[in-house]
Amino acid sequence: MIVSVTRIGPEDRGRRMSLDEFAHAEGRPGYLYELARGEVRVVETPGLPHGLIVQAVHRRIHSYQDRRPGRIFYTATGSGCALRLPGMQSERHPDVAVYLTAPADPVNPWDAWIPDIVVEVVSAGNEAHERDYRDKREDYLAAGVREYWIVDPVTRSLLVLRRTGDRWREIRPDATAGYSTGLLPEFELDVAGLFVAP
Repeated sequence: MIVSVTRIGPEDRGRRMSLDEFAHAEGRPGYLYELARGEVRVVETPGLPHGLIVQAVHRRIHSYQDRRPGRIFYTATGSGCALRLPGMQSERHPDVAVYLTAPADPVNPWDAWIPDIVVEVVSAGNEAHERDYRDKREDYLAAGVREYWIVDPVTRSLLVLRRTGDRWREIRPDATAGYSTGLLPEFELDVAGLFVAP
């Protein structure tokens, strides 16, 4: 079967597309692409400050993996994973995703494998703020994510959304106290440390 490849770029922001079409689309380099309720979202590649915070979170999770082997099955950043939501016609690529268990289908995991924890670092601008605080909040809840961490460099804060049934419970950890989660026993995230440049 021949699959036609659709090429997309920044001019396709807002373009209507099915999840299947998007899965076979090829994006112009220099941008990040997601599908949100059947609409293409285009984001310029985040800058270094954003990347350093993502790196800091990822480092802390990897350090935990070294101390507690077998507790986390897989961690990924950005293009290293996909969260596909066929009913919503959405595809998301979290800044950091933590999977505690192995996928049912290791060859094509992204249609059914849900991360237990997702982390988004808020980028500058109103559109990014809305996307992380509102749109992704709804998508991750619908997908079955257990915790959604929103790291906000502007307010230098962490907002944790913890699943309670079919809704989120908000937790705002004190930056000086750090954050611990029952999903990762003996893990503690130094919130203030995320905002210190190396």
